[in-house]
Amino acid sequence: MAPALLADYLSGRLILITGGYGHLGRAIVAGLLAYGATVVVLGRDPERFTQTFAALPPTAKLYFQACDIASTPSVRKALRTCREQYGLLQVFINNAVYSTGQQPDALTDEQFAHGLDGSVGSAYRCLREVLPYLRENQGGKIINVASMYGLVAPDFAAYGQHPQFLNPPHYGAAKAAVIQLTKYFASYLGPENILVNCVSPGAFPSADVQEEAGFVAELRRRSPLGRIGRPQDLAGAFVFLSAAASDFVTGHNLVVDGGWTIR
Repeated sequence: MAPALLADYLSGRLILITGGYGHLGRAIVAGLLAYGATVVVLGRDPERFTQTFAALPPTAKLYFQACDIASTPSVRKALRTCREQYGLLQVFINNAVYSTGQQPDALTDEQFAHGLDGSVGSAYRCLREVLPYLRENQGGKIINVASMYGLVAPDFAAYGQHPQFLNPPHYGAAKAAVIQLTKYFASYLGPENILVNCVSPGAFPSADVQEEAGFVAELRRRSPLGRIGRPQDLAGAFVFLSAAASDFVTGHNLVVDGGWTIR
């Protein structure tokens, strides 16, 4: 594709994303907008949405839709409203997550169940509810967000004196399930021209986490590239999987981890 056409790479595509104003979500949204997509962020906090994207020009095709991914009625209402206001979507991105509990061997039953629902239960809930609209469109794409911790266990030596940053077991178990959910529905929905893929980010610590210099140094040391991920490092994966360039890619887990999981 000629460089002059890249700005229109996703032109005409309506993309819905949950968790679009978070640490990684905002970079994903910015990347999609830069390549011509119309983006609707589904979330619970309109004020945070407005603050996050305040610097965007008024011409940006970015919108907010209230939605609580923990609630099936809320998801249904949000999707119905988006259909009425913006038309049929081409791409749905499952990015939002919620969880409670941190200590690996002391999670309550409620915390463990809540963490599983926050990653894989919510992803299934949104996938199930968006299918009628993708079927109405005679095809489309679903992109789930997993994690490198769905592929490998935490390197406990990297946490050392920083146990507050440890990814708990229900998070990794849920993200592994997201990868399998992706493969399952890629197989199931392939005949309907609905492609289902997954992106697994590696170490992308937030600004608050980066204040812990010792912990971040450990993350850098374990990466073959010698650095942590920057949110913009993720954007290209979602642009590719949302575009026609990936129309023969389904059931794939695209790992964006700087090489963390190769050794």
